[in-house]
Amino acid sequence: MKLLHTSDWHLGKRLDDFSRLEEQQAVLQEICEIADHEQADAVLVAGDLFDTFNPPTEAVDLLYKTLKRLTNNGRRPVIAIAGNHDSPDRIEAPDPLARECGIIFAGYPNSKVAPFKLESGLKVLNSEEGFLELQLPGKTVQLRILLTPYANEYRLKTCLGVENSEEELRAVLQGKWETLAEQYCDETGVNILVSHLFMVRKGDELPEEPEDEKPILHVGGAQAVYTENIPSKIQYTALGHLHRMHRVVNDSDPVYYCGSPLSYSFAEANQKKYVLLVDIEPGQTAEVREIELSNGKRLLRKRAEGVEEALDWLSENQDALVELTLVTETYLTAIDRKQLNKAHAGIVSIIPEVTNPDNLVGNQQKQIDLSRSMEELFRDYFKHEKGQEPNDDLMNLFTEILAEEE
Repeated sequence: MKLLHTSDWHLGKRLDDFSRLEEQQAVLQEICEIADHEQADAVLVAGDLFDTFNPPTEAVDLLYKTLKRLTNNGRRPVIAIAGNHDSPDRIEAPDPLARECGIIFAGYPNSKVAPFKLESGLKVLNSEEGFLELQLPGKTVQLRILLTPYANEYRLKTCLGVENSEEELRAVLQGKWETLAEQYCDETGVNILVSHLFMVRKGDELPEEPEDEKPILHVGGAQAVYTENIPSKIQYTALGHLHRMHRVVNDSDPVYYCGSPLSYSFAEANQKKYVLLVDIEPGQTAEVREIELSNGKRLLRKRAEGVEEALDWLSENQDALVELTLVTETYLTAIDRKQLNKAHAGIVSIIPEVTNPDNLVGNQQKQIDLSRSMEELFRDYFKHEKGQEPNDDLMNLFTEILAEEE
């Protein structure tokens, strides 16, 4: 049995003012082609399908069209769970229609998939809260899946009965998983876990969560789950949340984050992106193959010594989105900025690095003085970005928002 593992599509996500929709369309097309070429028997999407609880219409359209194509007219099930960016209710909303296409959604840790059978031969054999057993078309063995979508503090209490997430989550999850595995996961079928959790091997250093990502390890979220909490009968664990491909454990029972299909922040500059093809048989060690994706734009950071060096580098890296740090004796002039932006359409930000503060005039400063009030700092920022002072209405709105934050 071949399973294709992907996650963290973040459909609708932007990079500052840059839409990523065309890139997302291209890379999801690539994933569909990989699924067809490799003759995958099922596709796992381990959370963060969207970037926000209320994604734009074009992101919703792209999700449903992609999942429908991945099903290969109902012959290849797609199992998609909610991540910490997703609204679990929105994820499950199209469930009755989705099931008719071979798409299975799970929004909550205690979601239960309704039984169904398609003409293709795809059939739900068993379903409980957090568990699913499938008969795949043309296969003599079953696919058993433990499903654990992301759970915040509220869902931990209502779905799993966890009163103190810092102390009980691991024990509760392990107990739930063990019970289901003991009942359903023998060596006559393929047994996997699909989840959107922060998982590490006990004693290992915690990997960094993605920049600009809503962190899981925070108040109101959950602490790390250990690989030792996974039942021994589980042959492969498909995880979502980390944006870089990460092997948590690569031994007899592999545990993998496949990563996002695109780089979504400059902390991911020059990262390679993957989907994972998992070749697995009952009672055997899963074999994991990393398939690199190529249809997304690179995110590049460049530190240039002066405008001329920056222009030369920009001309050689046209097919990328760029964060440019420009070493200069003074702040950039409007002419410099115009020249740089004309040379490259993908400059996301230009950061001046001033080497000679004595050349600065007026109240320009090399470093931001954080001892000043938020209102003063906002005025300076607005004037730097827009070239004018903020008006009274804008300042009143800023003060109101600042009061709410405090």
